[in-house]
Amino acid sequence: MIRSMTAFGRARVTTEEKDITVEIKSVNSRYLDATVRMPRRYSFLEDKVKTYVQQNGISRGKVEIYVGVDTLSDTEVEILLDDAYASGYIKALEALRDKFSLRDDISVMSVAQNREVFTTKRAEDDEEGDWLMIKEVLDKALSEFVSARVSEGEKIEKDIAAKIEFIREKAAKIADYSEEEIKAYNAKLTERIKAFLDDNNVVIDEARILTESAIYADRVAIDEELTRLGCHFGAFYDILASREPCGRKLDFLLQEINRETNTIGSKAQCLDIAKLVVDIKAELEKIREQIQNIE
Repeated sequence: MIRSMTAFGRARVTTEEKDITVEIKSVNSRYLDATVRMPRRYSFLEDKVKTYVQQNGISRGKVEIYVGVDTLSDTEVEILLDDAYASGYIKALEALRDKFSLRDDISVMSVAQNREVFTTKRAEDDEEGDWLMIKEVLDKALSEFVSARVSEGEKIEKDIAAKIEFIREKAAKIADYSEEEIKAYNAKLTERIKAFLDDNNVVIDEARILTESAIYADRVAIDEELTRLGCHFGAFYDILASREPCGRKLDFLLQEINRETNTIGSKAQCLDIAKLVVDIKAELEKIREQIQNIE
């Protein structure tokens, strides 16, 4: 089963106390590169979120995870007045006013602009409770994210399977042309030698013709390459049917198919085979582009 590396998932859960949003998006990457953005207060959970995502089958891609937490109640945060600081600050303002004969505009709002007069008291952190709260939303986003990867992967798999079938058909035609090429060479060689020998009244040596044909056939023979291609095609389908991440395996196998195709192209002397090799290489390049997006 193929899964795409490009996907997006989002979930949101709102309770009386919190509004939590989780977004997960990913693009191609050779390895797993996960980053997490979340409120500073919950930053201690970043590694836990990364590990959880990896444990849920995300093994490759540049993955960005955003966790937003908005507090809807005042039960967690209490704003207190720093009496000592506020008193000293107001006295300093009054001294400034008196020394320089300034207009007296000291007010609650002007003093409140100095944030140091307040202190923030938070409820004690409940790490496990915070994790369970975020994990619930993370699970929903992950489910949507993985579904998107699978859905896109199914489309890629169908496309790749069709292209591999196209290549298999071309390879079968190459096998037919290869046999015809050797037979044609044998007939052509016999005809040329007979014409030459007849002109010079020399008796033809059938054994020599067979030897030359055998040498040529060995030089242009592509049976081994075609056999290996057939094995590679079978392995390709097996990997596509696997439930494990297969992007790297397919990439390696595609290189092997391309290598055998190049060897066939270098050996063949037939124009028809050369055209088929070009067709195969063009299709392999399309598959290579698709594989870059597979987990």
